[in-house]
Amino acid sequence: MTFVHLHNHTHYSLLDGLTKVEECIDLCKEFSMPAMAITDHGVMYGAIEFYQKLKDAGIKPIIGCEAYITPDRTVKNPNEKYSHLLLLAKNEKGYKNLMKLTTLAHLEGFYYKPRIDFDILEKYSDGLIGLSACLSGDIPKALLANDYVKARELTTKFQNIFGKDSFFLELQHHPELEEWMIVNDQMPRLSKDTGAPMVGTNDCHYARFADADAHDILLCVQTGKTVFDEDRMRYNGDFSIRDPRKLAKYFNKISEECVKNTLAIADQCNLELTFGENKIPSFKTPDKKNPDKYLKELCEKGLNERYESKPSKEVVDRLEYELGIINKLGFSTYFLIVWDFVKYAKDQGIVVGPGRGSAAGSIISYSLGITELDPLDYDLLFERFLNPARVSMPDIDIDFADNRRDEVLQYVIDKYGADNVAQIITFGTMAAKAAVRDVGRALGFSYSDVDRIAKMIPPPVLGKHIPLKDSVENDPELGSSYKEEEMSKKILDMAIKIEGTIRHAGTHACAVVIADEPLTEYTPLQYPTGGKEGIVTQYSMKPLADLGLLKMDFLGLKNLTILQTALGIVKRTKGEEIDLATLPLDDKQTFELMAEGRTTGVFQFESGGMKRYLKELKPTALNDLIAMNALYRPGPMEWIPSYIKGKHNSKKVKYLHDSLEPILKQTYGVAVFQEQVMKLSQVFAGLELGEAYLLLKGIAKKDPKIVEEQRSRFIEGAKANGHSEKLATDVFEKVIEPFAGYGFNKSHSACYSMIAYQTAYMKAHYPTAFMAALLSSDSGDTDRVVIEINECE
Repeated sequence: MTFVHLHNHTHYSLLDGLTKVEECIDLCKEFSMPAMAITDHGVMYGAIEFYQKLKDAGIKPIIGCEAYITPDRTVKNPNEKYSHLLLLAKNEKGYKNLMKLTTLAHLEGFYYKPRIDFDILEKYSDGLIGLSACLSGDIPKALLANDYVKARELTTKFQNIFGKDSFFLELQHHPELEEWMIVNDQMPRLSKDTGAPMVGTNDCHYARFADADAHDILLCVQTGKTVFDEDRMRYNGDFSIRDPRKLAKYFNKISEECVKNTLAIADQCNLELTFGENKIPSFKTPDKKNPDKYLKELCEKGLNERYESKPSKEVVDRLEYELGIINKLGFSTYFLIVWDFVKYAKDQGIVVGPGRGSAAGSIISYSLGITELDPLDYDLLFERFLNPARVSMPDIDIDFADNRRDEVLQYVIDKYGADNVAQIITFGTMAAKAAVRDVGRALGFSYSDVDRIAKMIPPPVLGKHIPLKDSVENDPELGSSYKEEEMSKKILDMAIKIEGTIRHAGTHACAVVIADEPLTEYTPLQYPTGGKEGIVTQYSMKPLADLGLLKMDFLGLKNLTILQTALGIVKRTKGEEIDLATLPLDDKQTFELMAEGRTTGVFQFESGGMKRYLKELKPTALNDLIAMNALYRPGPMEWIPSYIKGKHNSKKVKYLHDSLEPILKQTYGVAVFQEQVMKLSQVFAGLELGEAYLLLKGIAKKDPKIVEEQRSRFIEGAKANGHSEKLATDVFEKVIEPFAGYGFNKSHSACYSMIAYQTAYMKAHYPTAFMAALLSSDSGDTDRVVIEINECE
């Protein structure tokens, strides 16, 4: 006997569903179910994750939604009730219609809940299957009101919308609820009178019955109640993904079609989604020129300006190499889009950062004015930005003065169309401490008791939270509390179950998606939570990237606003126009300021520890700042003394092999950057730079199996390159492996060190203007203002 659960709420039904996608897969395998549906309340947040993971597991995913339907979605009246309706996508047409309905429910029909009405349901019903839903559905409501005629009329209405073979009367087995017994008793008659087939579901909200108490606590978190409150939302009965055999015993007494139709519906649903195809919007070029040709023209023009019409052969060859890869991968339009909005920002006098992330490793970016550092001067690698060995969409993030970022975003919206541009949703999950606090509050324990347990939880390691279950097993203090205190055990057991559950939706601080067609072809949309302006996608960053959509990061950086303000003050008071892009990079006053540790207000160099190291280092070049910026982090910080010693006595620096010296000489034998590890792998082990980046990323994952694979690969490559196995092993263990995990992206460090240099330059040469700009920026922070006033004195 097989069965398909068609009515399932995951934790994407925020604070109402508890089930994770992995649990759906486990139960499908356990019960030999060939398919499963996702039908979260009014949203499609989890659709892509659900689809991909079930497909990978060999299980058919059915994408759906439990919609809220009302007579008129435009009426916003508390007396205007809404009902539930289950929708499932049969095919691509149905999936796209489901996204449109979900979008309209949020953008036009939202009033406490995202609501559709019959008008838009009729318009976008093609390719959809409808089920009459839970007790909150229109048909069950009519039956419970003893209005059989209305129930029959509604059934006929839904049949006319979906088609007779695509609307089903839904039965559920919840003997604890008298209402379901009443509805189920009348469904066979309604089915016979209308010809609407019946189907059995369970309205699943958690994976296993053992999760019922944890789900009850989740509802308390949602409603702000405790489990002791009588007047609160609760689910009486078993709302888990139940064993089909137990459900069949009940449903078969009513009609065998209840179980058979779960399979019939699954057979009708055959959605195939495509991933990995780039959906970069087109870019209007002058005279409809080919984008590849136009990009090359812009790059050559930019190089002539950068190198005063005398680019070297190395520069020209690098450009040809990069353009060849970009053209082959079809990313020319991507660069044109970025070039266009960066150019717009600069033309409007908006301060744009010199670069961010790995994009500064591209000479195309430099020639177009997207970045401001010559990648050849700073040994920045294109393969760190775009790896030919593993093709993925380029990722160029841009910093703008934070008080004018929205102007650039509006330009992009105006250029590509409001329907094609949106911000991106994010989901906040319950970390261990938050889960403990939420559970403790819901269980009615005192704040002090809950706080004491929460404070026992170990802090994150290298930014990664330790699963609460592991902490209970491995942390002596927490483990002891769990074993010895009943209260602690109760809280922690429940917290382990809800840890990782989505608690809220938010908006990504800077990410924007730009599509070649209206976004509702690819993702449902909604308004941001918290009453913010704009439109956001319902799919988060990873699903959008997997769908091939273009994601851009428009970041607002306060320090650029400070620079912009300072430049304006200098222009007004001294009549001088300063171009940050042409500042001398060997300015003595600037490096003296850094060497003396007078770096309050200097971007990323103003902490007490950094000031101390700057005084010891006494930087004399931008490369010193780039290295220090990369090293001053947990992990690589231990190598700062070695770097400083090398700076002051470079003759004493020793290398494991002569071939390492040209790569490590600039950082005095310390492998500071990911790019250095990549170059070492290329020179010493003969790996292509793209392969070297994969090696770097593999080791950084710290998975013993992956590390061993990369170790063998490196050593075999080194041996083939003429090195002994012992030397190859030494280089891997003493240089590659330690630094691959800690190495920093040099392109990013170089760009942000440039901003640091610019702020230091302004402070050294125009202290009054700079400090005035800094104080204006921090005027709302009393503690900062006090520090900065003391600095002025």
